[in-house]
Amino acid sequence: MYRMSTSLMFLQVRQFWSDPFLGSSDSLLAVNSNVKCHRRRRYLGNIPSVKCSRVVKSHLGGTHGCRIQGFSGVCKGKSSVDRFQLSTCRCQKAESISELDTEDGDENWLVDATKNSISNNGEVNGPIVKGFPEEVQHLKNGKEGLQSNGALKGGGAAVESTLHKASIDSFEDEAWNLLQESMVYYCGSPIGTIAAKDPTTSNVLNYDQVFIRDFIPSGLAFLLKGEYDIVRNFILHTLQLQSWEKTMDCHSPGQGLMPASFKVRTVPLDGDEFATEEVLDPDFGEAAIGRVAPVDSGLWWIILLRAYGKASGDLSVQERIDVQTGIKMILKLCLADGFDMFPTLLVTDGSCMIDRRMGIHGHPLEIQTKRSIGPKLARLRIHVAVKTFPQALFYSALVGAREMLAPEDGSADLIRALNNRLVALSFHIREYYWVDMKKLNEIYRYKTEEYSYDAVNKFNIYPDQIPPWLMEWMPNEGGYLIGNLQPAHMDFRFFSLGNLWSVVSSLATRDQSHAILDLVEAKWSDLVADMPFKICYPALEGQEWRIITGSDPKNTPWSYHNAGSWPTLLWQLTVACIKMDRPEIAAKAVEIMEKRISLDKWPEYYDTKRGRFIGKQACLYQTWSIAGYLVSKLLLKNPSLAKILTSEEDQELVTAFYCMIDNNPRRKRGRKPSKKSYIV
Repeated sequence: MYRMSTSLMFLQVRQFWSDPFLGSSDSLLAVNSNVKCHRRRRYLGNIPSVKCSRVVKSHLGGTHGCRIQGFSGVCKGKSSVDRFQLSTCRCQKAESISELDTEDGDENWLVDATKNSISNNGEVNGPIVKGFPEEVQHLKNGKEGLQSNGALKGGGAAVESTLHKASIDSFEDEAWNLLQESMVYYCGSPIGTIAAKDPTTSNVLNYDQVFIRDFIPSGLAFLLKGEYDIVRNFILHTLQLQSWEKTMDCHSPGQGLMPASFKVRTVPLDGDEFATEEVLDPDFGEAAIGRVAPVDSGLWWIILLRAYGKASGDLSVQERIDVQTGIKMILKLCLADGFDMFPTLLVTDGSCMIDRRMGIHGHPLEIQTKRSIGPKLARLRIHVAVKTFPQALFYSALVGAREMLAPEDGSADLIRALNNRLVALSFHIREYYWVDMKKLNEIYRYKTEEYSYDAVNKFNIYPDQIPPWLMEWMPNEGGYLIGNLQPAHMDFRFFSLGNLWSVVSSLATRDQSHAILDLVEAKWSDLVADMPFKICYPALEGQEWRIITGSDPKNTPWSYHNAGSWPTLLWQLTVACIKMDRPEIAAKAVEIMEKRISLDKWPEYYDTKRGRFIGKQACLYQTWSIAGYLVSKLLLKNPSLAKILTSEEDQELVTAFYCMIDNNPRRKRGRKPSKKSYIV
């Protein structure tokens, strides 16, 4: 036996730089703080199980320390923890649960890890679903009694319907249990969810970290369920990491960069051999393959902050001085002047959801993050469904930031620059990235080498660039935003994330938004097929694949980022469909997913043209596949909740946009002064 002293926790704050905005802030998590949570413990010898004092709650606002509860229990963690070793040990209460002092009494934070059912040969069969209706087995027995030669007798249809409903409910119960099991704790409070908890592999890579982009669907699921604390903690703690010093080869990126991911680590405390401390260890890309910084993390952070305020009604978080400063730092980083002539955000290959070489450098439509695990090529911790998404996410973040910025003298210039960028960006994407049959025919007849201010073919696009597959693939009704646009180059691939988020954020016009969903329906067998949703279409193959990807063995045709099928994209499809009042499209996709996602153990992605095979290197029990399904189910049950994510067109921006359209030489050659001037 041994004794452990009562945990003593305190916060150690180290300032890296000062900002005038933070001088009057009384909040604990200043944007430029490095906070460590210290825990003292005393022990004797090597003990297989440890009695510990449990930190239940950390105040993220009014106090400068963590309140300690005398919560004695037996630590269930071992030297090698099943699946993943989380940031804190899970303690089993020894006496009465009433000793816990939680803010809302929600026991979900203390749910035990779901155990796996193990067959005789040691193979993991999957999680045991808690709360599975006991009546299901009785219904199954009743169904067997009703069957004769494979047919159901009278009443069989009702039994079949009840079984189906019970099965769907069990999927949701399983998903919630898995999501809660993936939660990470810091100083006793939930702070995020890890990327995956795959019990079939010991090589976790960086999937045991909390990724900014990956947590978005998890955070939304908690918001839609009314569990706000974990999202609030995540927002404030990641803001705290924004100001960390980060360098690579003596070079430091601009202030305002958000990390791609972070990990809660327990390390020995200097000067005390009997004490440990919990620290947040962020990764800004300096450890990533290819060493690419996360472009999308800060943009996703703004989007989640806005959703938190709308869902919880708690606007005090976004009104905090440190949070306002964090928003401004991200905006200044994104709106900084450069050599570029375009209003779109310039990004490098692999800096978004597509985090490996896929030919998305430049001005991709999409820019979303993901963890990079490939052995060779650049992995940018951002999911970029290639080129259109960075712009869609950029636009959405600008709109959200404009809503949340406090009206003050210090923000006037920033808001003016933000509005000008929104007008120019929306015009640029809607006018030059859009393709349908009419626009495709126009490009087919382009004249090249035009030198003038009123040139029609402004980017000198050669008609021969139109790929043969597109001429056959483009439906008569429908259209989409292309993946990328650069001088003398158009990437005609369809990138799902960029197009769906363009609908959600109103970057696309209302007509264009409906046309995008028309194309999804018309090309259902290509984009959805046996598992939603293709990250892009079509795949790079043959010599094109070898040149563009560098013969990437993970991005082989119809796999991973090269036109693999990603279940997590379902929630973004759902939001887009609900916004355009076409939820039946998303409901159909959900039904397809439910046929196999649980049986397949919630994989990260699927391979082949129709998404029939689990991805050859896909992690199982991928958190954002689980959370994406839950978000879709919750939104379809209550479509009005989608408003926490969607944006409607601003009338002033619409007016400015059509003013620019009137002066566009595609509509009418010649320069005509507008009655009202707009700074662009």
